[in-house]
Amino acid sequence: MVIYQYISLILYITYLVLAIYASSMIIYRKLDPVKSLSWIIVILLLPYIGLILYLFLGQNFRKRKIYDRKGAREERVKRIAANNQLRLLKSNPELLPIDLKKYEKLVMLNLRSSKSLITSDKQIDVYFSGKEALDSMYEEISKATQHIHLQSYIIEEDVIGKKFHKLLISKAKEGVEVRIMYDSVGCWSLSKQFINSLAQNGVEILEFAPVKFLTPTSKLNYRNHRKILVVDGIVGYIGGVNIADRYYNGGNFPEWRDTHIKMRGESVTALQSCFLLDRFFIINRQFGRKNKKYYPQPLIPNIELSPPIKRIYTQIITSGPDSDWASIMQCYFTAITMAKKRIFIVTPYFTPSESIVNAMKISSLGGVEVSLMLSEKSDTNIAQWGSMSYATELLEAGVKVYLFRRGFNHSKVISIDSEFCIIGSANMDNRSLEHNFEITGIIYNPEIALKIENQFIIDTDRCKSLASSKWAKRNISNKIKEGFARLLSPLI
Repeated sequence: MVIYQYISLILYITYLVLAIYASSMIIYRKLDPVKSLSWIIVILLLPYIGLILYLFLGQNFRKRKIYDRKGAREERVKRIAANNQLRLLKSNPELLPIDLKKYEKLVMLNLRSSKSLITSDKQIDVYFSGKEALDSMYEEISKATQHIHLQSYIIEEDVIGKKFHKLLISKAKEGVEVRIMYDSVGCWSLSKQFINSLAQNGVEILEFAPVKFLTPTSKLNYRNHRKILVVDGIVGYIGGVNIADRYYNGGNFPEWRDTHIKMRGESVTALQSCFLLDRFFIINRQFGRKNKKYYPQPLIPNIELSPPIKRIYTQIITSGPDSDWASIMQCYFTAITMAKKRIFIVTPYFTPSESIVNAMKISSLGGVEVSLMLSEKSDTNIAQWGSMSYATELLEAGVKVYLFRRGFNHSKVISIDSEFCIIGSANMDNRSLEHNFEITGIIYNPEIALKIENQFIIDTDRCKSLASSKWAKRNISNKIKEGFARLLSPLI
């Protein structure tokens, strides 16, 4: 009994010392006050478990530069090209295309924070379902003659996964270079047999940040959530669609709504660059002189004052622990504050930073029509409770909140004033905006922005509109769940 008490005392003192040290480090690092308090509460209220969670999930790798791509040709070219565009626009503001004049603040922000080049596309197609997007991706892969670069957070070993598996092996046997990148956590259930069969048939397999639980630097909290497909350097895809049956047929939901885009033009070079930079991080190799065949479009696009044909101007923004800034969050914030008439937002998970929430409320109070669409039922309960914890304050500020009832709406889109829109992989939550590797595209084009808004309006017929009076009378147990989820939202 004495020995047991002695061991317990040692363990308690050890925990207390570690908890005080961890709490001191959290305070010293000057993180967001809400996040800091949340982590300190978790560490103090959950002995040992809280410390383990902080060790694996609470580290800020952006500040510590754990992810580094220095030395990669794509990173160097991207940085030089962005600095050149900035220098040209600063010395001669008239070089900024007329179509982008009113968005100059947003354009310049993206150039500085994410090195997001101003590019122009010939064509952008928008898909409002996983079925449409996956069918289109399958068709483009079938036509590939040189290379296929596929990056997906989730690849399932189901009907759709096996269908793409078979096609990619077939293209590799034809002599097409096929590279597949998947996230270690997102593809946790993928069997070795599935992966090995691809590798054995000539497909280059790239696993992003394998998780090793015995090492604190396993970076469990920092995942690659990007969805990219580049075919022959000519066609590119980004959006919310992964390679799995539920994205195609809804899975357990009556419908799985999503938004994905296909791009043709200079922006494909940015998608290619992003893929190859992630590949460089995984294997520390690049192509050198062979790069030219991966970039049929100019790697360094020109800014034209009066283009001879109508162009769709775009900026591809990446964000993650490898970047100096939370670029996508900054882009969202700036776009929302620039709105003068209306804002449409669709996101499956809504636990954003305080600055984003305040931007939405201030815009609404200032007379801008702000509409937010969430799903009535989510694929994770805690994410759903966290999202709904923001409803009261948004409704009080006049924000219109819609709950998609038909199934699950996995789209990640923002449209501003029917003039430009943002489509990509980033949810409007802490994980996407602060931790994950994400990619999104800003499309400065009224026609495409209107498509996004029209789809939003169509989807409202399948939604329940929240009213402040009725929402205030909801079940007390839901309020408690929302409160706890809100407290934990900076950590999940």
